[in-house]
Amino acid sequence: MSESIGDLAARAAESASFIRKAIPALPTVALVLGSGMNELAEGLPDAVTIPYAEIPNFPVPTVAGHAGNLIVGRTSGAGLILLQGRFHYYEGHPLEVVTFPMRVLKLLGVKTVILTAATGGIRADLRPGNIVCLSDHLNLIGSNPLRGPNDASFGPRFPDMTEVYSKKLRAVAREEGKRLGINVIPGVYACLPGPSYETPAEIRMLQTLGADVVGMSTVPEAIVARHGGMDVLAFALVTNAAAGVGVAPISHKDVLEAGKKATPLLGKLLRRVVLRVSDPGGTGLTAEMSTLGGDV
Repeated sequence: MSESIGDLAARAAESASFIRKAIPALPTVALVLGSGMNELAEGLPDAVTIPYAEIPNFPVPTVAGHAGNLIVGRTSGAGLILLQGRFHYYEGHPLEVVTFPMRVLKLLGVKTVILTAATGGIRADLRPGNIVCLSDHLNLIGSNPLRGPNDASFGPRFPDMTEVYSKKLRAVAREEGKRLGINVIPGVYACLPGPSYETPAEIRMLQTLGADVVGMSTVPEAIVARHGGMDVLAFALVTNAAAGVGVAPISHKDVLEAGKKATPLLGKLLRRVVLRVSDPGGTGLTAEMSTLGGDV
């Protein structure tokens, strides 16, 4: 699907208007869940859930492990918009569709976007269950989500990408990880188009380029979020050793299982980070909801 920037802006505005009518007062922090992390959306009783299928112009995820809901709730008093599932380039979507939710979040007044993803570990010392906080990325998809006409209301024509992932937010993640006894590892994410997993030769190339983890998402969303002036924090959950680093074949089922096992630990960290970056008094939500990922 190809559309003009005017069409894109109109579609994003229509989606945002629908969400605002359903939930008039919205938080300024949003969290995007990666593969196998649906359980992070649980434990939020009384939250308001809108299936993507009901939101005008939203595509519906086709990949296992991506439920497809927008959820608004609280975690220990801090408001949160939670995107349960994302869209991928390898599904056949153009990048403007993959990143469409970021455009909508900007129009909803979101200031901070936290991205999560299941990834393969390239560095030999990374193990399944490790949490990597992205310091930078390599966009190897072969295109850029900002390609085409630019709408200045979304962001500048040539946005600076010196600091895609906020240094301030990364420091918060490290501090909260230390308090919880979680080793939050800095790293560079290499984004490839997929859907096939990488070959050992490709992984050796990525090692040479300086990548620490590899996946098929996150980077397009991060670029568009920064283009829109939002602060970005991203966590890569290592679910498997990349091809040639480990000896076992890689399967999506194993990735989902590994993500599910590590989700509670990541949930604790996310809850603490959200509490640090949120303005609980500014959400307008009145229902006190249970914590994300359990009490710590």
